[in-house]
Amino acid sequence: MKSIHIKISLTAILALFLMVSCETRYDDKAIADEAQTANWLAYGRTHNERRFSPATQINTDNAANLKVDWFMDLPYDVGLVSTPLVVDGVLFFTGTMNIVRAVNAGTGELLWEYDPEVGKAVEGKKKIGWKHNRGLSFYEGKIFAATWDGRLVALDAKTGAEIWNVRTFDMERSLYITGAPKAFKGKVLIGNGGTENGPTRGWVTAYDADTGEEAWKFYIVPGNPADGFENEAMKMAAETWTGEWWKHGGGGNAWHGFTYDADLDVLYIGTGNGSPWNRKIRSPDGGDNLFLCSIVALKPDTGEYLWHYQTTPGESWDYNSNMDIVLADLNIDGKEVKALLHAPKNGFFYVIDRVTGKLISAEPFVETSWASHIDMKTGRPVEIEGARYETEPAYIAPNAWGAHSWHAMSYNPNTGLVYIPALHQGANYSDAGIDLETWQAVEFKGGIGVNTTGDDRPREYPASLIAWDPVKQKEVWKIRQEHMHNAGTLTTAGNLLFQGRPDGKFLAYNAETGETLWTFDVGLGIAAPPITYTLNGKQYIALLVGWGGGYAGLGGEKAANLGWAYRAQTRRLISFSLDGTADMPKLQPPVIPVPIDVPEFMIDETLANIGASKYGECTACHGYVSGGMAPDLRASLIPLDKAAFESVVRDGSKVEMGMPAHPDITNQELEGLQHFIRQVARYYIQKDSLEQNKVSVGH
Repeated sequence: MKSIHIKISLTAILALFLMVSCETRYDDKAIADEAQTANWLAYGRTHNERRFSPATQINTDNAANLKVDWFMDLPYDVGLVSTPLVVDGVLFFTGTMNIVRAVNAGTGELLWEYDPEVGKAVEGKKKIGWKHNRGLSFYEGKIFAATWDGRLVALDAKTGAEIWNVRTFDMERSLYITGAPKAFKGKVLIGNGGTENGPTRGWVTAYDADTGEEAWKFYIVPGNPADGFENEAMKMAAETWTGEWWKHGGGGNAWHGFTYDADLDVLYIGTGNGSPWNRKIRSPDGGDNLFLCSIVALKPDTGEYLWHYQTTPGESWDYNSNMDIVLADLNIDGKEVKALLHAPKNGFFYVIDRVTGKLISAEPFVETSWASHIDMKTGRPVEIEGARYETEPAYIAPNAWGAHSWHAMSYNPNTGLVYIPALHQGANYSDAGIDLETWQAVEFKGGIGVNTTGDDRPREYPASLIAWDPVKQKEVWKIRQEHMHNAGTLTTAGNLLFQGRPDGKFLAYNAETGETLWTFDVGLGIAAPPITYTLNGKQYIALLVGWGGGYAGLGGEKAANLGWAYRAQTRRLISFSLDGTADMPKLQPPVIPVPIDVPEFMIDETLANIGASKYGECTACHGYVSGGMAPDLRASLIPLDKAAFESVVRDGSKVEMGMPAHPDITNQELEGLQHFIRQVARYYIQKDSLEQNKVSVGH
């Protein structure tokens, strides 16, 4: 253990001593306990992943009195999307570059900090991925964290000392981890992302929680039949694929959506979309392509297959099922049913019998132009003619952002409602101009095998907060929202629902009616979901504040126009209570980067085209217009300085800030990037000038 990895405050020694003295070894029974209010022990509070707390101190009568109790500035962080954990008065969270911190949950005082030194791990290497992570896991005195570069780490919850550290995939692969590990029954589960980055075959791995030794691995799609199958499940799945799918990997990456059922002793994993998206390439003669876009039930001790339900057979639209898997006992037709609730990207809300895997009901919760309904006899979607863009482009809703992404939904057993951060977007899909017979994704260059264009909305607004009745399968109320990717939700027995928004507003609603009860402007876009806990008789509501996630990287002008530019505002952890008195200074105002105009820079169209091709590898973080996850290169001086640009891009001089090296980039590609970035900057300068002239003429 290197001492530089951990920073621990001297003033925290007493607090740590008290924590050691009263520590409880929380096992699966404790993590599944829905009655306790003191802690937030799992990603969704308990193993049931409901994000519901029975706490009632803060309720509909007094929510308007919420004030900041304490806050913690995080000046070196960027995108914050994590769900914190609370264990015996200590709050744990993960920030930018996967740094894990423990703070006093009553004061915000830093107790310890663990830096996995991701920058050093990827130094000199070409890597694809994000600098953020959605959460941690806790089990019997240990905190489990995953890193962007593919490590799973066990830490002592009391001190932050590293207990074990394992690599979950080869560093040379174009994979990454953004999801929270899932600890259960003496094991820790982790998957990975990277379906669009190259030929990828998805899998999940369970490790021993005490030692870090691999316990079992489950592949999501079958490999080359000539190599033999790992188990009967893969042999069965192979019958649903055609052609030489293994050359494309197949996909299915499980980067989010893990739930352990402590009642039934079953593990459920949500699986990802195809690699590439277009089934005509990866499986040219059709087929369901198991286990893409599915919920798969496994034995937690061995990883043995139990059952599956596939939400999108033969997936061709990026409709992964990596979203929340929520457990609830519902009264359906007078009978109590052990149900599983799931709202994946494809736009249908599913209620599934979690004992058998049988579909109970499914209805669209947003516009679904790819399928009209789910056939209850077969459990399969009834696709609309032409949805697979066979002969001409097809307008498809939802688009690849999905009807519901990773932003957490919650379930309140008192109201009987599920609260979904929903999206309303459509796009045109086609494979015109793509040679379906020869197309092949390349590691790190990636590709999806389909063209998606347009940003049409089936409604006047791009998103909404929906209260959904899973028994009646209908919308009860909704809140119209003007921005994409609103944060995950929290609901409580105080009849409250909490959610943050990209515009910086944090709100409390009446969970039964949707009435707005309280609004607080945190001064910066919110991407992370809130949590609640009680300490010394006081209930707190806490959340991380820092605009981030995929939309902040890829959202373009719409995301950039929010004004949460890269490092322009200080990120924060904020905790609220009914008697909070903290004097929290306002954050820096919104900033929209202004492209730099360099008239003397002569753009070479040939080089710019080379740069445009290479820049596709940069868009996940920088975008063509940055939404705040990385610097907006149109407004940066570095691409204008050949030596500085080479130092950053090829040599990785900014790796400690999350910019990996690209050692194999050629001089021509490097110069091409400079010309392309100037071309993009000049385009937006001219575009802005034209728009200003239109406004002037209009006045």
